[in-house]
Amino acid sequence: MAPVPGKLHVANDVLANMVGHAAMECYGIVGMVAPNAADGIAKILPMSRLQRGITLDLTDAGVHVDLYVVIEYGTNISAVSQNLIDTVSFVLKEQARVPVDAIEVHVMDVKVRK
Repeated sequence: MAPVPGKLHVANDVLANMVGHAAMECYGIVGMVAPNAADGIAKILPMSRLQRGITLDLTDAGVHVDLYVVIEYGTNISAVSQNLIDTVSFVLKEQARVPVDAIEVHVMDVKVRK
């Protein structure tokens, strides 16, 4: 079967949902938080609103992703962050076929998983 000509456009909300669900599957991630946490209080977002903890910006090189996360107490922040970057990069490149410019992880809080 021959490929059909045309372009595929994926909405930012769809990409944010994909990134949010991939992030929540990473070891050491307790949750996502909104980037504008008032007074330093990081309230973990429910699964239905994960995209609020993610900002996506399109650049000439691809998509720039900022992730605002809460990490589990007692885990290695650097290792968890690198695993998160690798996982999100894989999802965007392999599943969504979107070029990645950069992925930045902002650790907003550290909590004990309940």
